[in-house]
Amino acid sequence: MNYWLILALAAALPWGLVARDAPQQQQLPTAPSAVKYPPPPPPPAPAPSTPSSAPAPQAGSATQSSGGGSSAPQASGAQQGSSSPAAKSDQENRAAATAAGDQPDDTITVIRKRVDEVNVVFTVTDKREHFVKDLTQNDFRVIDDNKPVLSIQSFSRETNLPLRVGLLIDASNSVRDRFKFEQEAAIEFLSQIIRPKYDKAFVIGFDTTPEITQDFTDDNEKLSHGVRMLRAGGGTAMYDAIYYACRDKLMGVDKGQIASRRAIILLSDGEDNQSRVSREEAVEMAQRAEVIIYAISTNTSGIKLRGDKVLEYLADQTGGKAFFPFKIEDVANAFTEISDELRSQYAISYKPADFVPDGKYRKIEILAENKKYHVRARKGYYAPRQ
Repeated sequence: MNYWLILALAAALPWGLVARDAPQQQQLPTAPSAVKYPPPPPPPAPAPSTPSSAPAPQAGSATQSSGGGSSAPQASGAQQGSSSPAAKSDQENRAAATAAGDQPDDTITVIRKRVDEVNVVFTVTDKREHFVKDLTQNDFRVIDDNKPVLSIQSFSRETNLPLRVGLLIDASNSVRDRFKFEQEAAIEFLSQIIRPKYDKAFVIGFDTTPEITQDFTDDNEKLSHGVRMLRAGGGTAMYDAIYYACRDKLMGVDKGQIASRRAIILLSDGEDNQSRVSREEAVEMAQRAEVIIYAISTNTSGIKLRGDKVLEYLADQTGGKAFFPFKIEDVANAFTEISDELRSQYAISYKPADFVPDGKYRKIEILAENKKYHVRARKGYYAPRQ
């Protein structure tokens, strides 16, 4: 009895396995991996062998062939290569690769240019903070990475270069009580500084996240609308706003086309509590984009707070200036001073000594020969990588 039961179970086992696997085979086509990476189709059945379609054997197979008279022509055809189907297939593959853009290395001409010229925009003031606008190249010494520069390529008084300005306005809860006045002061500033068909500006408001309310334009009506669209509320992501404005808006503007000056006008109390990037990362991005930061503090308490020191640091590292109005009405005066400074700057281009394209940070010092003059410029730059 047990013997017959074992035989019955053994006979039924294959049918049970087929029934168990059937649902899995039905589900396979709907699996993501099965749809994205379908199994390869089965190879086609080999065609009947004919003298004209038979592939030529390799050269080494001629000595192994037992067909005496037929082996010699096959070996000769393999050695010629150009007449064999295998060689033709290789030529066709190379032609297809060339058509697809995958050209051999010896047909590609790569031009590499090392950029070892540094451009710096700077401001000169006297002891009374008045702008000095009539100096020449001989009135300055330039130190790069603690060494005198190799050569000065160009020097000019840049009073009329096109401006590319980013207006960054703190729209967090901390500035709610004076937000409306700051908006109107910013609108007045833009109407004075932006010349149609020559200068361009954009507007970013930031609270928890930065938001662009008006992209680059020379239309003052659109810029005013962008400022008025801002609404106060939320946290403060100031470093994120600076980082985004420099990387995505100012770094590539006019690149390789015209010379222009890039600046950020930052209106904030300097208290950041929401950014994903750090203060140093924001400064680094501004230096890489060659952007000057002008900061206007919205703190009108008369006491320099922690945020004010942050604004000073951002401006100092990029060659700009921080303003601290004693009352809200002084914000408009700060905008006026920034406008005057943007029209009262110098530009110098030089080649540093012992330059290495290693991506490292290099310090810049521009010194006036006359000790009563003060030069304000960015503190350094990051060398490009070769």
